[in-house]
Amino acid sequence: MVWLGALLLFLIAAVATLTHLQARPALPPPLSVPVRYTDVRKASGITFKHDGTETAEKNYLETMGNGAGWIDYDQDGLLDLYFPQTAATDWYKPSRPLRSELWRNNGDGTFTDVTDKAGVGAVGLYAQGVAVGDFDNDGYPDLYVTGYGRAILYHNNHDGTFTDVTASAGVGDDGQWSTSAGWFDYDKDGYLDLLVCNYIQWTPQTNLWCGEHRPGYRAYCHPDNYRGQHIRLYHNNHNGTFTDVSAKSGVAAPEAKGMGVVLADFNNDGWTDIFVANDTWPNFLFMNNHDGTFRDVSFSSGVAASEDGKYEAGMGVDASDADGDGWLDVYVTHLDFELSRFYHNNHDETFDDATYSSGIGNKAIMLSGVSGKFLDFDNDGWMDIFQTNGSMLDNIHLYHNEVTYPEPKLMYRNLGKGKFEKVSDLLGPDFIKPTVGRGSAVADYDNDGDMDIVISNRGDYPELLRNDGGNAHHWLEVMLVGTKSNRDGVGASLKLVSEGFTETKQRKGGMSYMSAHDPRVHFGLGQRKSIESLEITWPSGTVDKLTNVPINQIITVKEGAGIIPRKFPLVPSK
Repeated sequence: MVWLGALLLFLIAAVATLTHLQARPALPPPLSVPVRYTDVRKASGITFKHDGTETAEKNYLETMGNGAGWIDYDQDGLLDLYFPQTAATDWYKPSRPLRSELWRNNGDGTFTDVTDKAGVGAVGLYAQGVAVGDFDNDGYPDLYVTGYGRAILYHNNHDGTFTDVTASAGVGDDGQWSTSAGWFDYDKDGYLDLLVCNYIQWTPQTNLWCGEHRPGYRAYCHPDNYRGQHIRLYHNNHNGTFTDVSAKSGVAAPEAKGMGVVLADFNNDGWTDIFVANDTWPNFLFMNNHDGTFRDVSFSSGVAASEDGKYEAGMGVDASDADGDGWLDVYVTHLDFELSRFYHNNHDETFDDATYSSGIGNKAIMLSGVSGKFLDFDNDGWMDIFQTNGSMLDNIHLYHNEVTYPEPKLMYRNLGKGKFEKVSDLLGPDFIKPTVGRGSAVADYDNDGDMDIVISNRGDYPELLRNDGGNAHHWLEVMLVGTKSNRDGVGASLKLVSEGFTETKQRKGGMSYMSAHDPRVHFGLGQRKSIESLEITWPSGTVDKLTNVPINQIITVKEGAGIIPRKFPLVPSK
């Protein structure tokens, strides 16, 4: 019987070893091309620094942080940067004047502060986010800046300056706390309308004491302590003014705690829908009824809550076809001890919570996800997921010693068909450097074919992460110019076929968290060297089918006319 005992001990040891091996984290797969993200903010000359306005009173507004926005304001083919800034308050008097800032891309790797000349400082506004769109179809992008108590609409004057037209346009969102906003043409009349997310009913006078009553333990409060506000939808009247149709359209009916928004067509009917990420509140999915109204399918669709029915701290949101089936899936970021959620589109106005089956699972459970964005960072033709992180509590270590205030960024590489693996550690030290990240905006600012990222950090300088290596794979970027449709082409669907591989993209509105992104639609081609066709279905219903499309270029496509000449200067690396 001794041999039975020995066998039993062997089996126990084998099971223990197998369990240990299974519990060890798998090594990330090697990247198909080597990619590093390099922070070139300092070398670029950008000196903007976010002021967190922090005080011992822990006023709720302080912890939010800001977004960032890409905008080619002077239409020279180079994307410029806008940084929303906070403001002096009754409880905080800064040592220096505060203003939001516009930085011009000089085309040589550097940026110049042109805020004063442009007139977009938003002085006195405790700004939060930015949305970019050509609301009057004049060929120059305009700027909408959200904030606490009000918002500002700046009209582009075509000469490097802007005019504040908020009052005449009627989009001030007065008395609200606006966060993310997005431009889209919900009624397909050829003009961009404006969707504004509003947050909670908070004032300095209603600020509560949260956390323990001992030195250093006071904390920023949970949003459950405050009632929510309501989403606002402004319809473009084609004459420089807007009409508030929030109630008429149905989007203002439910109470909201809106943080992120993505405007896209989720049921492939050709009409743009609305997805709003709410903070500790049911997420919203409004389907477009084609008559100026929306259906609230938040609960029936399965995206209002997590798979186990919890309303989590929805912050950033984006949508993309992650598995190549031609339908948009959704990614929503959440705070630590929750899971950032990946919702798979079932093609019938319902979604499955595929967080675990996609491979994302609980890989970020100790991180507070703020902004989230789909992008193809390695140009292999599959949409990856980028996430900015940073705790909401500056003293989080006192309550959870395993959690830190600054946190590293995340990248989930799409292995194909919507299966993801975390590859953050492979993208260089600048990428995983811990920061108190808030908004992030994605763009090919140097026009070299791979996607760069700007990140807004609370109380600190931003990061300008240049993608080095992604363009080792082939690519295409498409700038849309609408004629019958809105000039930005928002709402257009693009289907690219390359050597039998099909990619479907949409020109979306909103995305991420309080930020504005590259207006061009980016396609990664991997090692494919030719494009059989590029079919663009415009919001007007016009369909342009292009053949013999060049690769490794930025092209401009005009509705009904095809590819037209336009320069996008290559910015040299420094």
